[in-house]
Amino acid sequence: MEIFATFDDSVFLEARDKVSVTLCPYHAKLCEPEWFCENTALNTDDPLEKQKIYKFRGDLAVRQGDHQKALDAYSSCQEWIADNNLTIRRDVLEGMARCCTKLGQRDRALDFADLLSKDVSNTCHLTSLLLLKVSIYQHFGAVGSKMSALQQLCSLLPFNPWHWYNLGQMCLQLLDSGRTTERCESSEEQNDGGTEEQQREAAELNDNRIWLKACVCFIRTRLLLRILRQQQSSFVLQRTESTLQMTDEVLQRLSPKETTLHALTEVVSEDLIPEKMREDCQDGDSLASVCVQSFRERWWNKILLTGVLETDGLQTRTQC
Repeated sequence: MEIFATFDDSVFLEARDKVSVTLCPYHAKLCEPEWFCENTALNTDDPLEKQKIYKFRGDLAVRQGDHQKALDAYSSCQEWIADNNLTIRRDVLEGMARCCTKLGQRDRALDFADLLSKDVSNTCHLTSLLLLKVSIYQHFGAVGSKMSALQQLCSLLPFNPWHWYNLGQMCLQLLDSGRTTERCESSEEQNDGGTEEQQREAAELNDNRIWLKACVCFIRTRLLLRILRQQQSSFVLQRTESTLQMTDEVLQRLSPKETTLHALTEVVSEDLIPEKMREDCQDGDSLASVCVQSFRERWWNKILLTGVLETDGLQTRTQC
């Protein structure tokens, strides 16, 4: 009876002499700080090297706050980007859009955002595009458009609490500033470039509905953070705890009735089942395989059907 494992005889053969291979010498390129800013840096016929130089110049100018210089560098960089280098192309286009935003060039910024949208192929690309649009709309005070973009983020990544929190914060700022009485950004945005969804959101900018949307967002944020808290630790958990505390304080300030709180919680918690959340996670998925319901279809229409605004809300309290 064999107790020990057997070994193949080849294991005990003498090792063959290894053939030595002569490696080519490697000379590391030594670069001085900000070498790409020197005039001689562009004395090359390598298109990749020129792309890098202009890209680095643009990035440095952004860091220094010179957005016109950065925009010029990014524009030059575009000419040298290979057709198949979509990552750098997207990065440069986003940089140009942000520079135009800082320079007050709203239409050009949105044009670059539209160019970015043509190369969107997965949810990560779309998330970056929507976040870019949020920053553009915020800079130019386009309230309805910004709200529409934030709601698209909530629909695209419904289990990300921070998009819900940001949408809730926007509603809260509108209530505090009294801008809801304006109903829309400006007649120019209404008539030029606003999508049907953006115009619909602008038309709904009244105190009662903004109050209701704020309640919905902070309730959803609280529910999501409580679920995610179970898997967190360290500074991530600290941030969650801090946000939960702020969310509770905001809801106390908005002070929805218990019946309103219960009705809204029931609607926004329908899909918050851990197993379903894992199945429906779409982060990084191809857009071809993703089915995204609009914010209005998935939540808002159901919320309005609860009829909570008939018995609760800012207007109801004013009448009382």
